Amino acid sequence: MDYRKAFRVEPNGKLKLNKVDPAYTGKHLSEHEAKEEIEAYREKLFHQQGLLYAENKRSVLVVLQGLDAAGKDGTIKHVFSAINPQGVSVASFKAPTPEERAHDFLWRIHPHAPARGHISIFNRSHYEDVLVPWVHKLIDKATWNARKEEIRNFESLLAGNGATILKFFLHISKEEQLARFAQRLDDPARNWKISESDYTERKYWDDYIEAFESGIPATSAKEAPWYVIPSNHKWFRNLAVSQIMADTIEELKLAFPAPTVDLRDIRRRYHAASKEGKGGKKKA
Repeated sequence: MDYRKAFRVEPNGKLKLNKVDPAYTGKHLSEHEAKEEIEAYREKLFHQQGLLYAENKRSVLVVLQGLDAAGKDGTIKHVFSAINPQGVSVASFKAPTPEERAHDFLWRIHPHAPARGHISIFNRSHYEDVLVPWVHKLIDKATWNARKEEIRNFESLLAGNGATILKFFLHISKEEQLARFAQRLDDPARNWKISESDYTERKYWDDYIEAFESGIPATSAKEAPWYVIPSNHKWFRNLAVSQIMADTIEELKLAFPAPTVDLRDIRRRYHAASKEGKGGKKKA
């Protein structure tokens, strides 16, 4: 199945998240069944990232959004562990600092855009500064609409400079979120992830869903598409994200650059030096 077609959100279309099954797993009934395919796409992604890094002409921006416990950290850990670390960076955007609030809302984002040859991952992103203020009624409708337009322009600017932009909304059910919170409470290794806001923000669940349903189609574009990824099953989430990434980067038709030195000359000199070495040192 081509998950790009299955999960892509059409620009300015209608999105109803209650019609997207967060427990969907496609043709696979279990992680065991999908394991071979998951590994195949991880290997493909590794190869494509190597080409991207070597060619050094284009870049990739991955945006991960979702409600609390949707799996943003897990996606980074499992999907991107296949990638050479020197070619990837992760930026996580929390509540703006006083300095950041003193500037326009995109001021803190641009320095983290991917350099040529690199992949940048946004664990939460510039969308936080639209969604959270809107849900908490800190901005009016005019500002909400203006910020969506500014985001479209910002992403168009990045795309015009060689960035391939892939945006993933990790879709989980309200019940799955609560189950993941319970795991965090019960597992000492996950206790540190729990915060008071995890529970207080749950009362805004419907408001966030409504905001995503409005904001995602409005900011999905040909050069910066949104994908809604069913994410109740972590392994399927990883499969879908890795397939979409690997297939999209492959379509860039990346290639290793031509050598910058005369290989024939280097081979000639290497072979000459090698023969001299095998002959041993001349006696005085």
